[in-house]
Amino acid sequence: MVPRDVPDTNRADEPDSQQDLRQNDSEMFESDDATAPASPKAPDAEEERARIQSELEQTRERVLRLQAELENVHKRNAREMGRREQYASLPVIRDLLPVLDNIERAIAAANQAGEGTSLLDGVKLVHQQLMAVLERYHCTAIDALHTPFDPHLHEAISQQPTDEFSPGTVVAVAQAGYRMHDRVVRPSQVLVSTALDHPGRTPPDAPDRDGQEGPDER
Repeated sequence: MVPRDVPDTNRADEPDSQQDLRQNDSEMFESDDATAPASPKAPDAEEERARIQSELEQTRERVLRLQAELENVHKRNAREMGRREQYASLPVIRDLLPVLDNIERAIAAANQAGEGTSLLDGVKLVHQQLMAVLERYHCTAIDALHTPFDPHLHEAISQQPTDEFSPGTVVAVAQAGYRMHDRVVRPSQVLVSTALDHPGRTPPDAPDRDGQEGPDER
């Protein structure tokens, strides 16, 4: 015997309230799906490549700036060390200059007194040796005599009126000056020429009083 189709009595007999509840749940889930925010769109490959390229370029520029700053620091330190080594013997040179002054005074006094040549020659030899030591350390005398007065190289200790030289010329050196490389160790003490005032000559800037009345006498 062929069995007949048995109707689904369970669903048919299901209460209407349960069917309504199931329908409401389904509608609620559909509403939540509709109101849920859309997932962010994945960045485009070209945009990502451009962003990475920009970051790499910025990093490269920062690295180049840091390299340039570091190189400048190295150069500055090298210059400072070079100048420090260049003038390391400057204090010793300054201490030797008074000794050199005394030797030169002794030579000048011996020449004036006409003393024995043997002693004078010995002192001159010491003077030559000391000058050679100074030149070895690049310390040389400042050429001041008959040159225009330079406040960076000379120290004026007196003025001397004269017609032989134009005003502002060094006419005598009282004490020699020295410099090491481009730095003045001590300036030359010099006498500077000024214009000579002739008696009876009217100064150029003075007014001519001929024919003018003098002050009232009371």
